[in-house]
Amino acid sequence: MNNSIIEKIATSAMLGLAIALMTAIVVPSFKEKIAAKADNQPHDAGERNSIVSGYTGYSYAVSRAAPSVVNIYTRKVGLGRIDHPLSKHPLFGRLVTQVKVPQTSLGSGVIMKSDGIILTNHHVIANAEKILTMLYDGRTAPVKLVGSDPDTDLAVLKINLDNLQPISIGTSESAAVGDIVLAIGNPHGIGQTVTQGIISATGRAGLGLNTFENFLQTDAGISIGNSGGALVDLHGNLLGINTASIGNSGSISFAIPSSTVMHVLNEILKHGFVIRGWLGLDAIPVTARLARQLKIPLRHGLLIRAIAANGPSDNLNLFPGDIVTEINGVSVLDPQTSMTQISKVQPGNPITLSIWRRGSAFEVEAIAGTRPSISAIN
Repeated sequence: MNNSIIEKIATSAMLGLAIALMTAIVVPSFKEKIAAKADNQPHDAGERNSIVSGYTGYSYAVSRAAPSVVNIYTRKVGLGRIDHPLSKHPLFGRLVTQVKVPQTSLGSGVIMKSDGIILTNHHVIANAEKILTMLYDGRTAPVKLVGSDPDTDLAVLKINLDNLQPISIGTSESAAVGDIVLAIGNPHGIGQTVTQGIISATGRAGLGLNTFENFLQTDAGISIGNSGGALVDLHGNLLGINTASIGNSGSISFAIPSSTVMHVLNEILKHGFVIRGWLGLDAIPVTARLARQLKIPLRHGLLIRAIAANGPSDNLNLFPGDIVTEINGVSVLDPQTSMTQISKVQPGNPITLSIWRRGSAFEVEAIAGTRPSISAIN
């Protein structure tokens, strides 16, 4: 019995010595590999932020873009009733004298050029009597309105200050669903704030926010005061101008893509307004339900309701009830796409329309006119 125990102890001792010997041989090589691996790891914080799967921090993007985002303050005058006991009376309230009441609002803007050109939303500065901007470095300056485009809700402003940092322009067409983005602006007037999210959708239209819509949708938080601010990628490049959000959470928000922004900016700087093609047709989309009601074989197109007097289509022998099925050979699938297609035709150039009328099809050629502004149309 005692011999058996001694044999087990001896065996265990020999096994322990063998493991110790193997460890002495192998571990130094492990140490060398670990040390070599440690030496190859990035030591710089900026490098650590871009390991393998992407950025874990966004300070680089913010440092590039934030100095180009400004706060915008406006002063408007609205009508209000004097403080009178009858002012809220349902019957006599309307008889109480109205007075002009100063109103202030806030928003954001983006420095586009080093000479002081700033871009923001039209609704931020609409009807403003006075506009003031505050820069990232704390400087303030009065603002001059260069031009505005209500159809896309964009406005171009100008300030006279030196040492301005224009934002770097990104390629919004390359933005993909799932890309990480940052929204920079002045929410609720508390000061410049950065929120983070992803691109939730691209080419979003049909929201009824603007005449021409091609929004980037994001879940980056956008609140009151963020309008006109920047939506940037992880390099700090401008992908869009923050415009609106749905609900109070700000998690369903929309930005005007940089491709549209640059087109509108260049048009306003060159002409003072945006030149767009126009046909002067008031039309509604042909849906499956409308086709059944009208008992027509079409499933797409634009049903003409009215034709602008003396407009580009007034002399084409078109009538309400005619249906536009193609524009320059491109099938009409939705009104937003077709309206955008027409707007890109330079005034004076021809546009071929394929028309369906009571079972017969034919083509007419219109000469594009210049689209009037929203105020002129209204």
